[in-house]
Amino acid sequence: MQNIIDNQKYEQELYSEGITYIAGVDEVGRGPLVGPVVTACVVLPKNYILEGLTDSKKLTKKQREKFFDIITRDALGIGIGIKSEKVIDNVNIYEATKLAMYDAIEECNKKIKIEHVLIDAMRLEKLSIPSTSIIKGDLKSITISAASVIAKVTRDRMMEELDKIYPVYGFKNNAGYPTKKHIDAIKKYGIINEHRKTFKPVCFYLEKMYIK
Repeated sequence: MQNIIDNQKYEQELYSEGITYIAGVDEVGRGPLVGPVVTACVVLPKNYILEGLTDSKKLTKKQREKFFDIITRDALGIGIGIKSEKVIDNVNIYEATKLAMYDAIEECNKKIKIEHVLIDAMRLEKLSIPSTSIIKGDLKSITISAASVIAKVTRDRMMEELDKIYPVYGFKNNAGYPTKKHIDAIKKYGIINEHRKTFKPVCFYLEKMYIK
């Protein structure tokens, strides 16, 4: 019961102020060397409880898939924002993440009128909807946890598709993060179009190729 109360603290405070439609926003994919950053915006029913739901990083793949299906079924609104590696290279990962969050919120807001947005850590200065930035929000807010799961499963599925085309990098297992297998594959096979050219060690590889 304590966990349920803890991860609804921010939602309950907003409910007490007469706010019903609360969106949670989170991102996945700021650290990988390849692929897009993906964000999700989710509005859950008032006083919604889903036992075991928490930060997607603390869940197994099987748990994430299960929660993904439940959240997709039960949510009042869901929006997805995706910014490619090209956008990331052009504006940097932080700005690309914010752009993706704006897109996710806009998409979700078309389905249900959002009254307040709870965001994991980041601040969206240009957002017209009232918002609260929460450090470690994916652990503290059930709504942000739901967004975390939607974003994580969405991106992982994208990386699994990329893995079918480029299996040597192990994307279905590392999701594009800089694991030893991934780094070794870059050294042996080079990079692909989906690699982030401004990220180390991808940029180091490009510099060596240029020098040669």
